[in-house]
Amino acid sequence: MQSQTYNQAMLALAQAGLEALANSASQHKAKRTPAQESHFLCNWMVESLKEKRFSKLVAEDLTQWIRAARSQGAGAQLPNLFSRIVRQYQVATSNTQGLGNALLQLIEAMKALGWLVITESQIDTKLKLDGQGQSSLIINAKELTEHLANGELIKPISLYLRGDENTLAEQALAQGLILSQGNKKTTLIKHHKAYILKPGNNLIKLCLLIN
Repeated sequence: MQSQTYNQAMLALAQAGLEALANSASQHKAKRTPAQESHFLCNWMVESLKEKRFSKLVAEDLTQWIRAARSQGAGAQLPNLFSRIVRQYQVATSNTQGLGNALLQLIEAMKALGWLVITESQIDTKLKLDGQGQSSLIINAKELTEHLANGELIKPISLYLRGDENTLAEQALAQGLILSQGNKKTTLIKHHKAYILKPGNNLIKLCLLIN
């Protein structure tokens, strides 16, 4: 039996949470407040974690969301979070091939939006881009050449972004891609965040979610 990927486990968790919330709501005549929905999902997650209903791959996420629900209540916006996860992970789990071509399409989409897109430079040391504040996307030319083959992404590739990351996430999803969350510490380009795209969309932590 093939083991679950993180993507599959995360999608199963979010779908089950929304289903449990909907089933519970159907049993109540009055519409629940956001605080009541958050309280329900918090208790549901606690039970799910205790009973080990879901893969260990998402146990850390569950623990984090339980803490958020307990401290923020409705502010944790759990129904919204689960809905966003379902939207992106349904795409990610059904798009695992042709991601090299999808990346090239993403590059063209960002250019069409007027972004400064640089893919011809080799990046192997810390650099600073003088883009006069223009939104920019930079990809190492060597990675773009060596990590793509026959339309497939065969090795992880880094994307360096300065600009609205929600725009990047939206455009990526339109091409069937999900990206890691941005990281300032691992970037090689000053004032840019580093994002990772992996073969098969197989990230091991929660992706950059669209607002």
